[in-house]
This record gives sequence, C-alpha cells and structure tokens, in this order.
Amino acid sequence: MAAILIVDDDHHLRRSFDKLLTQDGHTVKTASSGEAALPLARSGEFDLIIMDVRLPGMDGLRTFKAIREIEPLLPVIIMTAFGTTETAIEATKMGAFDYMLKPFNIPEMLSLIEKAVEAGRFMRSRVELDPVPETDSGEAIIGRSRVMQEVYKAIGRSASTDATVLIRGESGTGKELVARALYQHSARSRKPFLVINCVAIPETLLESELFGYEKGAFTGAVNRRVGRIEQADGGTVFLDEIGDMPFGIQAKILRLLQERSIQRLGAREPSPVDVRIIAATNRNLEAALSEGKFREDLYYRLKVVTISLPPLLEREGDIPLLCEYFIRRYSKKMGVPDPGITAEAVEMLCAYSWPGNVRELANALQKALIFNRGGPVSIEDIARVSGIAPDRTAEKADLPEETIRAWIRGYLSSHEGGLSMFDSAMEQFSAMLITEALNLNGGNRSRAAKMLGLSRPTLMAKIEKHRIRFETSAISEE
Repeated sequence: MAAILIVDDDHHLRRSFDKLLTQDGHTVKTASSGEAALPLARSGEFDLIIMDVRLPGMDGLRTFKAIREIEPLLPVIIMTAFGTTETAIEATKMGAFDYMLKPFNIPEMLSLIEKAVEAGRFMRSRVELDPVPETDSGEAIIGRSRVMQEVYKAIGRSASTDATVLIRGESGTGKELVARALYQHSARSRKPFLVINCVAIPETLLESELFGYEKGAFTGAVNRRVGRIEQADGGTVFLDEIGDMPFGIQAKILRLLQERSIQRLGAREPSPVDVRIIAATNRNLEAALSEGKFREDLYYRLKVVTISLPPLLEREGDIPLLCEYFIRRYSKKMGVPDPGITAEAVEMLCAYSWPGNVRELANALQKALIFNRGGPVSIEDIARVSGIAPDRTAEKADLPEETIRAWIRGYLSSHEGGLSMFDSAMEQFSAMLITEALNLNGGNRSRAAKMLGLSRPTLMAKIEKHRIRFETSAISEE
C-alpha cells in the first residue's frame, strides 16, 4: 500500500480521507496548508499527495510548483471546486497527475489514487540492465545471452535521443521494463512518464483519455479536461499494445508524431505538446497492414527505432540467472531468507517451453517460494503450485532442431576458427551423441549400438576414441 499526504484546510475532509484511505490499507498524514505540507514533502516518505487547489496563505498552485521542485516525480492529485477548475487544469498542464471535482465520487477517487500510485512507482523505481547480484535492488532486465546483449545495446543507443521507439515481442517478454529503462536513461527522466494501455481503455473513452476535451464537446462534458498526452508534456508517453489501437485514433497519433500537437475533442485549434512516444505491441503489424487494420504511415513513424525482445525459449542460458534473480527478489519482498533453488529444479525449468515467457517464470517461482517449507526451492515446490513438472518439459522436445542450432551457435561463438574447427565440432557432437545413447540404454552397449545404427565393434572403437568412461557397475556388457 501507499503513503499518502492530504493537504486541505477543511478539517472534516482531512478526517474523512484519513479514515477512508486507512481502511483501504494506506498510510495517511495530513496538512492544513501549503506551508505545512512542504516540510512533509521534503521527507521523501510519500507515494502520493492529494491537495486542494484553494488553500490559505500559499495557494494550491504555488504549493504545487514548490512540490515539483522538491520531488518532480511525486504524483499529485488536485482537488477543486467547480469555480477553480481552470486553476486545476493549469496545474495539470504543469505536471499534476490529474484533478478531481468536489464533491467527488469515492470509487472514482480510489481508482484515481491507485493509478497515480502505480504511475509514481513506474517513474521512481529504477530498472537496472543485468545488474550483478550484489548491486541490484529493484526491478531489472536480466540476461547475458547474445540476443539480450543486442537489446541492451539498442537501449543504450536510443535512450538518450528523442527518437520514437517501437518495442516488439510476445506477451510476458518484458516490453514495459524496456520502456521504463528507455525513459529512465533519457534526458526526460525528471519529467512525467505515463503508461496508456490501448486495450484496457474502452474505445469510446480512449480518444478523450488520450487527447482530452473541451466543455460541451459531448453530453456530460461540463468542463474542459486535459488529456493524458498533454499531462505528460515534456516527458514520455508509453502506448502499450498499440497494435490494438482503433484505426480512427491512429490518425491522431500520427499527427502527434508529425506535428507535435494534439487536438482536444471539441477544440477548434490544435495544442502544441512536447512528448516522446514509446510504443509496444505483441501483434504482427505487417499482417495488420495487409489487412487494413493498421495505418502504413503510422507504422513507419513508429519504427524509427525497433527493439525486438526474444521469447524466453530463445534466450539460451538465461533461465538460471532469472531463477536466481526472482528468488532473491521475492525473498526480499516477503522478508524471508533466500533459500536458493536446486539444480534439478533449474534443469526442469530450462527444459520447459515457457509460452508465457519471463512473466510465467516469475509467477511460477513466486508461488513456489510462498509454499516452500524450508530448504532450496525444489521440483516438488514448483510442480505443486504451477503444474510445471518433468513430464511437461517434453514440450520443448518439439524443437530439436532449434536446440541443436543453439548448441552450434554457442560452440562457434566460443571457439576460434581454423582448419580443424569443423572436425573438432563434429567429434564433440559425436561424443555427446554416443554418451546420450548409452545413458538412454542404461549403459548397455549393444542396445546403444542398435539405437545409433552402428555395429557393436564400431561403437566400442568410438567409445575408446572419444575416451567415454562409465562406472563399471553401471554398464551392461551385452
């Protein structure tokens, strides 16, 4: 839950907020004026400030400006009566998260508080790029595979620019983390970062949510409202699932990218806005283009820089690192010692196909840790809560060619070329093939030879050539 500061000169309203938010699990402190609020804001203990725009002494707008100088990434919700709406709108354009008219609807206010706290966490919680275990303290993008090294390079090259970035990848690969890393390593990192999920907001509301509206633009528009893009002026807007954005709204996003302006619903003139756009999708945009569901001009405007996140299945060697990271992270959050994970459990997880990618792995490990009864997380812990078990890891066997290719890539990248490179690789592969045939047949050489299509003498010669050794008691001499 969150630590929230309420700033209002109305004693009864402060008490009501305190009771309401405490019941909802939040920690609440109150102040009756802007002068009393500023020392509390400097403490750095709050996740959100809810503030009336009309205050005695230092008014709400001056107080808001002072808070922005103290902590620019601290979200502030402005409360206002109808007569001071224009001041609240001015504060919103300066970076306030949003405003709420008094008297407000309690469920709406609680929903807005939840969104503001989450937005503040996104802005202030650092996303590290493959940190070493001793230094990571929060969320991180983990992986040292070759494909992830390319992702890190792309983030590094594009973060400091204002270029539009399109992040592509399957669900659960970490697109939002990449967007946050781009924001936090940019020159806009002390300005707002707003996330807009193009699927989560109903199509009928998405346009007004993005661009705002003027008073009287439609039934129920009793005052002007600033849209999310205008609220992020100077900062970054992350359009998640842009492949699902309605076709009509795509034209307005194109205008934003081309002209750096937006037009509120009902407005006669466009309003200039300075935002960087980062977009993400798990959709095949090329197929959407051919089907007429996505604008070609927007497609090319979005993909100035494209960062493609690989599925977990293609990240050779990253699963053990991810296991270590997630168990360490969730242990810390739960306040329990890090139990580690068994080698057998890691081996099982490495063999699973992970259709849900990194998100599925994180979920499986978090649940396993919750029900772990001491000792390293085991195969049984994981199977008990997630349904992932050794028999399901056979799903990955549907991709033998990719597995072999992964081994070849690893071998080629770790050996220098030369006249003997090809022969050396073939010899090593031959040794592994024979070893696995013997393992599958319990060391029985006759059955292994039959499996490999070799005569027994030929197999024996190859065992000797490759110096393959087994414990005598484990080998059948048949």
